[in-house]
Amino acid sequence: MNSQISFYRALVCSHLNGPAQIELKTLQGRELAAGEVRISVKAAALNFPDLLMTYGKYQFRPELPFILGMEGAGVILQTGEGVTGFQVGEAVTFRGKTGAIAEEIVVGIENVSSMVPTLSYEEAAAFGVTFQTAYVALVPRANLKAGQVVLIHGAGGGVGQASVAVAKALGGTVIATASTDEKLSIAKTSGADHVINYRKQNFVEEVHKYTNGRGVDVVLDPVGGDALRQSVFCLAWQGRILSVGFASGSFGEVDLRELQRRGGELVGVRAGEYGRRNPAAGRQVHSELFDLAIRKSLKPYIGKTWELQNCRDALIAMERREVVGKQVIRIK
Repeated sequence: MNSQISFYRALVCSHLNGPAQIELKTLQGRELAAGEVRISVKAAALNFPDLLMTYGKYQFRPELPFILGMEGAGVILQTGEGVTGFQVGEAVTFRGKTGAIAEEIVVGIENVSSMVPTLSYEEAAAFGVTFQTAYVALVPRANLKAGQVVLIHGAGGGVGQASVAVAKALGGTVIATASTDEKLSIAKTSGADHVINYRKQNFVEEVHKYTNGRGVDVVLDPVGGDALRQSVFCLAWQGRILSVGFASGSFGEVDLRELQRRGGELVGVRAGEYGRRNPAAGRQVHSELFDLAIRKSLKPYIGKTWELQNCRDALIAMERREVVGKQVIRIK
């Protein structure tokens, strides 16, 4: 209905020159199509792909200009024709490739979920992408079983912290690596059994000490580069390496001879595509993760909450690796 269309502020990327060029602009809303809802955004979360997209370096390259942000939480303002299961005024989370860092968003109902009741708007905004990535990686892709040992790199970052929490909730023994003691304290709080500061310690040697030389069943790597290269030497027989990202700037390379010698697997993980290409599997993952979050009180670690007008600074801080945990943008 036209009475619902208004003007709203959004964080817009118009040039692929990095976060310094993004702008806060006022845009006009549009009418709903069938199967869509209009959401008043309360909070949105930053993810590493948001930063990469400002340079055109992510696997998905949206057409310019685009609104930044892959996930958020808010309240439904309006429902379009054919929408069932959601009501005006309901608290929800939403996800997508872009569009979250705005005062208002129009989203297809397939990208909207009921908010986990144990989370605040800020926590719910920061939950979806990283925890879904962790769950897709560890469950359908790695087939993690209770009692198995998991090595998680970048454990102080968004995906790393979520992976520690999910792996522990699934009954795994978790070894976490990070570059600072502050980041390792986040991993400990999230459930890590052992922590390794890879700037001070050789993580391959430490892993074999913790496992009495056996190695780990699963490596989850959102860092890439040298972390991925060395991870193959941490594998137990028939262990799996999950390549989730490249926060180091490089995906890295694996010694295939060593991988074959250990009967290992190298598994690429794209959690968003997992659900887009198989919607039924995506819905199942969301349902299982929703239940796990409630049963095990899963929460993201929010390193800092920023105001909408300071989002550029948040992205620059992320680029400089000056932040820990998830960075959340408070919208309203």
